[in-house]
Amino acid sequence: MHRRTVVAGVLLAASGLTACGGGGLTAGTAAVLDGRRIPVRAVEARVAELRDPAGSASADARQQPDGPARRAVADLVLDAVVVRALADHGLTVGSGEVAAARATDEARYGGAGALARALAAQGVPGSGIDDYYRRRLGIRHLAAAAGQDADTPAGDATVRLALADAATALHLRINPRYGSWSPIQAALLPDTPLWLAP
Repeated sequence: MHRRTVVAGVLLAASGLTACGGGGLTAGTAAVLDGRRIPVRAVEARVAELRDPAGSASADARQQPDGPARRAVADLVLDAVVVRALADHGLTVGSGEVAAARATDEARYGGAGALARALAAQGVPGSGIDDYYRRRLGIRHLAAAAGQDADTPAGDATVRLALADAATALHLRINPRYGSWSPIQAALLPDTPLWLAP
């Protein structure tokens, strides 16, 4: 029971989840994981953070207005799913690991600002940078625990299976306006038949 409580607490802290009695997809809910919701307002805040200082959306956002929101939901959900998968395998990602990985990339990109801009172009807001590195490191840990490299087909398959199991354990549900979760791809896809999805 204590372990389940710890996992739930980590999910809340890592993904901005809030309690949702019954775990239903109520109004204003983007997704539900283990009875806890990701509110639409959290998604909107994440998208707004990626807008330029004048408040206008990027060219990509104007051409595909649902794209940034879907990416935000996908990242928030995947953050929680990775945390659950790590917990299920007795693994963790320490804050020191996150800081070291971020510092390495800051040096490679020429500073914190340059890294932040590069990640923003990939849909990662400043407030989500640590979560981005925690997710990446978590994926590598999941593969390594099985004796695999996450960058190989075998390692990728191992990680996807672990994430699919974690998503199932969390009883993941997504608001259809953002698409459908694909256990096979461990990704949020537009709400189209899988055989038509890119």
